[in-house]
Amino acid sequence: MADEAIQKVEITGSSIKRIAVEGALPVQRLSQEAIAKSGATSVADLIQALPAMQGFTIGAVAAGSDSGGNTSASLHGIGETYTLVLLNGRRIAPQGSGTTVNLNAIPMSAVERVEILTDGASALYGSDAIAGVLNFILKKNVQGATLEATYGGPEDKGGNAWNTSVTYGFGDLDEDRFNVLLSYRHDEQSKLRATDRTFAASSFVPFSRNGNNYIWDRTSTSASPAGATVAYNSGAPSTAFTPYMAMNNGKCPEDSYKTTSNARACGFDTGSTVEVVPQSKRDSLFSKATYKLNDNLNAFAELAYSRYDLTARIAANPIPIAISTKSALYGTYVAPYLTPAQRNDIKSVTANYRSTDFGLRASNTITETKHMVIGVEGELGAWNFESGLTWSQNSIDERYTGGYQKNQAFKDILANPEFDPFATTQKPSVQAQIAGAQFVGSVRTASTTMRGVDTHGSRELFDLPGGKASLGIGGDYRTYTYEQSPGSNATGDDIYNFNTKPAYDLSRDTYGAFVELLAPLAKSFEMTVGGRYDAVKAIDDKLTNKTIGKKDSANTYKVSARWQPVQTVLIRGSYGTGFKAPSMLEIAQPLVNAGFTAKKFDCPYPGNALCRAEATQYNAVSQGNPDLQSEKSKQFTLGFRVEPSSAFSFGADLWDVKLRNAVSEVSEEQAFADPIKYASSFGTYTEPSTGITYYSFKKLSVNIGKKEYRGIDWDLSANHKFDFGKLTAQLSGTHMLHANYTKAGSDNIYTSNMNFFGDTNEVTFRNLMKLTTTLDTGRLSNTVTVNYRNGYTDAAATVYNLATQKEEKNFRLQVPSYTTFDWQARFAFDKQTTIRAGIKNLFDRAPPLSLRASSGHQVGFDPRYADPMMRSFYITGNYKF
Repeated sequence: MADEAIQKVEITGSSIKRIAVEGALPVQRLSQEAIAKSGATSVADLIQALPAMQGFTIGAVAAGSDSGGNTSASLHGIGETYTLVLLNGRRIAPQGSGTTVNLNAIPMSAVERVEILTDGASALYGSDAIAGVLNFILKKNVQGATLEATYGGPEDKGGNAWNTSVTYGFGDLDEDRFNVLLSYRHDEQSKLRATDRTFAASSFVPFSRNGNNYIWDRTSTSASPAGATVAYNSGAPSTAFTPYMAMNNGKCPEDSYKTTSNARACGFDTGSTVEVVPQSKRDSLFSKATYKLNDNLNAFAELAYSRYDLTARIAANPIPIAISTKSALYGTYVAPYLTPAQRNDIKSVTANYRSTDFGLRASNTITETKHMVIGVEGELGAWNFESGLTWSQNSIDERYTGGYQKNQAFKDILANPEFDPFATTQKPSVQAQIAGAQFVGSVRTASTTMRGVDTHGSRELFDLPGGKASLGIGGDYRTYTYEQSPGSNATGDDIYNFNTKPAYDLSRDTYGAFVELLAPLAKSFEMTVGGRYDAVKAIDDKLTNKTIGKKDSANTYKVSARWQPVQTVLIRGSYGTGFKAPSMLEIAQPLVNAGFTAKKFDCPYPGNALCRAEATQYNAVSQGNPDLQSEKSKQFTLGFRVEPSSAFSFGADLWDVKLRNAVSEVSEEQAFADPIKYASSFGTYTEPSTGITYYSFKKLSVNIGKKEYRGIDWDLSANHKFDFGKLTAQLSGTHMLHANYTKAGSDNIYTSNMNFFGDTNEVTFRNLMKLTTTLDTGRLSNTVTVNYRNGYTDAAATVYNLATQKEEKNFRLQVPSYTTFDWQARFAFDKQTTIRAGIKNLFDRAPPLSLRASSGHQVGFDPRYADPMMRSFYITGNYKF
């Protein structure tokens, strides 16, 4: 039998091209068929369902944020900022001023495979990849065309989606000396309203636990008709009540409930108005042209483009309105419900009005990613090398498309004697003014641009007992620019009660170089030693013409080994160090408005005139820290793989990451629980609409933190041939051992998110597992996928006990485990035509109740850990010609 040609394959995590299937570093691989079997309709769906992924951002957080539907990857819960995402082995522009890549930028229809390096601090890609690396490897040298289309949707209403793609390649590198690949895809996702799902339909949530009946009240006293807040000169506690309730025998209007914290106030049901899954459209294009310069060298050019258009809607705008004590509104709605002493002590009166007549707040964000690479790859003498120039940009345009008020036009409404924030409906003269008072336009544009050059090569050196030693060397230089501009007509003068988006023009350079030596010391044993130097320059602020921060650099290293004592057993391990600079905004951001706290809090300093009347969401501000230092890490892996036959294999890798100098910030819960200790976390905020100053929460980054993460990634695969077909099963999971970090402001007081909703407003699950079982019977195959995550202790919440008629603070729900089953059938009519049909969440498992109050405006469940779609169906057609 003729010898088969053995090809050199590139292994993610190493600069050296070599003959290998399993190397010294743990790499998880997703083939094109595995991607198709998953039923994932986006890169985020695919990646975030992997057991090794925890702590990422989901697109649904776009409801009520300016994320634009940003989605991210985060390995092992260590964090998205520590997980490096690559496209064909190269960095792409992040979204924002740090390093986090928006997964919406990846052209899914062009993905050939995904390789996930679960060991961090890469010598090749950068020592900032502390958690690991995701490398999306795209198709190349394709001939012919492929058409594909998918349509699907839930059994219940809302949330339908479809996509279509075409991929076309022509030219053969070996015969024609060139190849051109074009791939385009269009996706559309329709909205899913909160009221389409019973578990998400309201902010007023009755529930039972351990024989007790409770109410979790997430309603808002900014309502229509408005609530009233009266502050006093003497510093006496403010008075808050709902005039409508006082005038209607204690009844609340439609869409409102009597709040559990204040029997005189009605809370507006904001959660019922949210779209828990926003509507979106996505277009993505990838093109690659390769030309064979000679037998040893190829020139190539790559272009990737994506445009993600998302519209998110949340409850109508809450607007505080100052009420004069000389006005008829005061005399009718407020004065009758105050004592004479209170009327003589008034400092201010505020109507907490929600502008339901203007409709829901709607924000439309268009996120574009443009990525271009020009390079050369091949062999020069004894060297196998690649070099490229990269230009990459992520940009976002955030627009308000409804529910926000023009400043002067709304002031004209306030001046209308018939405007009544305490009325259930506005009079016709006011209604006539509303259409002209809607603000529609861009409120900010922002972009991150990366320009870079890289080169790396490898060659064989000398003979060792196990074979040739190989050397890899390389380097890279990159410039990052982060810019943000407020909309030209979107200032506090243009939009009522609005904080103008801050302007930024920040840039910095980074560069690095590495060397790596592979030494096969014996036929069964090889070692790889790598060293890297990275430098991050100070930040240039072009708006202030100042240099902020300082240059930082580090030498890091990686040592790994692979031992195969017998053909069926592999043992491997690694040890290394990492280095990561803070983001540009973490260092250089001026003091800016940052929205609101995620939860309601009592006043940090009761009795002070800066207090709000009752437990509420306080305004938040954010500021950078020029003295922040870079984070450092130490990590190791130790693993094995056993493969006694081609029908069975099992492997596991223990990994450990320790971070010091971690950038962290005092959490809301910490600060409000001990405002004396964390006095630096509180400032003031003046409402643009009323001019009244209240306390605010300050988000400040510090460098004192430590983090310790440890776990085991494991997998098992087996197959068996029957007379009627082949059965294949793959079971994989991540078992976490440690997820510890120091509380902000401390370097020795540790806390943990392990199965617990912690200070970072997220959970680290001890066990995540996925089982994929496929039965292939010729042209038909059936696949069942089981996804499992264990239960956990939920966020602390304030609930109302119906039996005792009292509030219970720091109530923590025990959220049960969550298991879903997916099924897919694939039928190949012939070599050209394939149909796939599937059901996600086969048994219609509803998301478990969660009392968390962060990561989006959805209420009653945690969209990061459970899918609100419920049982859904899809069908995909694929045709090749």
